[in-house]
Amino acid sequence: MKIKETTMTHKDHARMRRAILLGALASVAAPAVRAQTAKQLRLIVPFPPGGSTDILARAIGAHLGPALGQTVVIDNKAGAGGSLGAGEAARAQADGNTLLMGHIGTLAVNPALYPKLPYDPIKSFVPVAWVARVPNVLVVNANSPIRTLEDLVKTARSQPGKLTYSSGGNGSAANIAFEYLKLKAKFPMLHIPYRGTAPSMNDLIAGQVDATFTGAPVVLPQVRNGRLRALAVSSLQRLPSLPDVPTVAERGFAGFDADQWYGIVAPAGTPDAVVVRLNAEINKALQTSSVAEQMAKEGAIPTPTAPKAFGELIAREIPRWAEVVKAGNVKPD
Repeated sequence: MKIKETTMTHKDHARMRRAILLGALASVAAPAVRAQTAKQLRLIVPFPPGGSTDILARAIGAHLGPALGQTVVIDNKAGAGGSLGAGEAARAQADGNTLLMGHIGTLAVNPALYPKLPYDPIKSFVPVAWVARVPNVLVVNANSPIRTLEDLVKTARSQPGKLTYSSGGNGSAANIAFEYLKLKAKFPMLHIPYRGTAPSMNDLIAGQVDATFTGAPVVLPQVRNGRLRALAVSSLQRLPSLPDVPTVAERGFAGFDADQWYGIVAPAGTPDAVVVRLNAEINKALQTSSVAEQMAKEGAIPTPTAPKAFGELIAREIPRWAEVVKAGNVKPD
């Protein structure tokens, strides 16, 4: 049996070279395409489950997943005041599939607390969306003779070293907020750090410490059940949930603003188009009734804004809290 021999023409060689070239280009481009269309979006929460950062991240993630056609995985990476999780996010691929739920601590306070951070809040990330702010509430035990902020300041000044305040730990949001209050109102008060907000609150309720200045979600139930007395709130406006409680600014300290805030950032280098889309979807989520209700339970106020506005907030807050950390000689645990 004879096998018919064929001769390849110049055109045949050209077609083969073209096919090989296209195949090579496809093999190079495939990983990038897969990265941009990954079915999983990782939202790193640099704290344990159950806290405000985690709750807000899950509320946003529940809406972000269907909107983007991706599965949103909440990845809790706690440690070093949020620095471990933030550092991991900073090292992630800048393709929009890894995000960080940051907050005032990780993005503004930590640079002054930790001399060797594994990330730079400005250079390591691109701002995506400012999610919410959570006012702090200054509270004392319900049986305390202190009934107003003026009472607290006057008593602390007249009895230096006697009054104490609690927080969830050195460098915590409550510690920083109270030190800012001391700096602006110019009064002394001894800090008693605890390992977590819960034991801090328990000792305040038991009368072991005199005051704390922490997030509304934690103190509202105790104010409502009569165990704690609210003296002032840290925001520039009164809280709808505490309409009779004045702001610190109303009590003679104009411009005082010490709310906690939360927002999402992505690794530096994430494409602008990806950031714009993520921002739009997160802002949509913040304006849904279900997310608004969830935030109301947490005492959080939604803050839908453009990425630039969130970036400006971060840049503005870093030097402000560095001054507070230095003045209060705050050291991390």
